[in-house]
Amino acid sequence: MSALKKHVILLLALAPVAGASAHNVPFTDQFPLAACEFQPTGGNAFFNLTAGRQLYYSNVRCVAAGDCDELEELWITMLPETRTIQYFDNGKQRSARTRVMQEFETADGEVEEISLNYVANCAPMNDVYYFGEDVFDGDGNPLPDAWLAGRDGARPGILMPDRAFLLGSRYFQEIAVNAQDRADHVALGLEIEVPAGVFRNCVKIVETSPLEPGHQSLKFYCPNVGMVVDGDLELVAIFKNAEPPEVEEDDDD
Repeated sequence: MSALKKHVILLLALAPVAGASAHNVPFTDQFPLAACEFQPTGGNAFFNLTAGRQLYYSNVRCVAAGDCDELEELWITMLPETRTIQYFDNGKQRSARTRVMQEFETADGEVEEISLNYVANCAPMNDVYYFGEDVFDGDGNPLPDAWLAGRDGARPGILMPDRAFLLGSRYFQEIAVNAQDRADHVALGLEIEVPAGVFRNCVKIVETSPLEPGHQSLKFYCPNVGMVVDGDLELVAIFKNAEPPEVEEDDDD
């Protein structure tokens, strides 16, 4: 099958049904995994998998305005490590070599959560898929949010599509018993201003989960940058060849 035909399949899967209300269109949970050659490099304009790339966020402006009580910070780092994950697609076992993406969250300087996310580029379409995560609290204790494709019936979801980045696209990012985040593309062509700069042609995404009825998370992504807003968190800086933050050990001496 040609690369064009493969991507048409995904376009049709993510596109809304003509004439239907977006709210009545189900979220896609079936993806052309067999058409993908999964790689831990590449990605697309909205989600870059380059090792050493780090995005730093904070809610400092929200705190300064008096709308947030504590300073929250987030570092998202593409680690040099990779992980090969075995999963099932239509009963057939497959494998994908994924990039390990670390998310390091703090509140008023105290580590709140560290997650290791497993993501991969679906060549030649360059859609970024999500294969699971391991999650820990600030003391290194595992949290129940963890899931992994191929385990307990879990399957890969799409984290960020490339050329199928259409208004009205609705799809599952996580497909597991305990993780079912979904993305809904609700606006395109936006101009967003954050501490890191002014970015254009951005997209607004609403994330929800059937496991948390009524709760939603608003995110904005911009081309050649990535996520610039996550709730109250705003992009402050982008680093290359960065070292991931680490938990500081207590000095008992």
